[in-house]
Amino acid sequence: MSQGRDGKGREIFTAGWLDAARRIDSPNCDERPSGESISLIVVHAISLPPLQFGSDDVIRFFTNSLDPAGHPYFSQIATLRVSAHFFIRRDGELIQFVSCDQRAWHAGVSCWQGRERCNDFSLGIELEGCDEQPFEDAQYAQLIALVEALCARYPVSALVGHSDIAPGRKSDPGPFFLWNRLAPLNDSLAGNR
Repeated sequence: MSQGRDGKGREIFTAGWLDAARRIDSPNCDERPSGESISLIVVHAISLPPLQFGSDDVIRFFTNSLDPAGHPYFSQIATLRVSAHFFIRRDGELIQFVSCDQRAWHAGVSCWQGRERCNDFSLGIELEGCDEQPFEDAQYAQLIALVEALCARYPVSALVGHSDIAPGRKSDPGPFFLWNRLAPLNDSLAGNR
C-alpha cells in the first residue's frame, strides 16, 4: 500500500490514491509487473470533442461510458480502453482515475531510454487541452503541485511528454505546452528531457 505524508505529517496518498484529488475509478488498468517501480511521469493532453473543453466526455471516455452517437468523432474512439492516473481540467480541478500502484493504460506503444512499455513504470497525467491552444495557469499550478507530490512519494527520474515516448505517433502535450514552467522540477530529475 502506498502512503505518503506532507511536510506536516498528514497523509496525502492512501493505497496509491491522492487524497486531494476527486476519485473516479476507471476499469482501464491492471497490476504493474512484479518488481517494477515508478520512474517516469508522462504528460498528455486531451480534449473531447476535439478542440472543445468543459464537458464530461473525457471522464466518460476513461470510464467506458462515452456515447458513440454523442459526436461524430466519438464513434471512432468509443470502443478504445484507455485511462490515465490523473486528469487536470482547465480550471485546475484534479481527478484521479487509477491508483498510482496500478498500471493505467495511457502510453500505448511507447519507449523511453531504451525501455519499452512505458505503462509498466510510469504515471500518466492528462491535461485538458490540445496542440492548438495554450494551457491555463491553473493547470500549470496544479501540475507542478501534483508532480512535486508524486516525486516525493515515488522514485521518479524523468518528466516527459507523450510525444517523447511515442514520437511520430503522438504529438501531445504539443507546442503550446510551456516546459519552462516546470524547469525547477526538470532540473531536479536525472535523465530528463
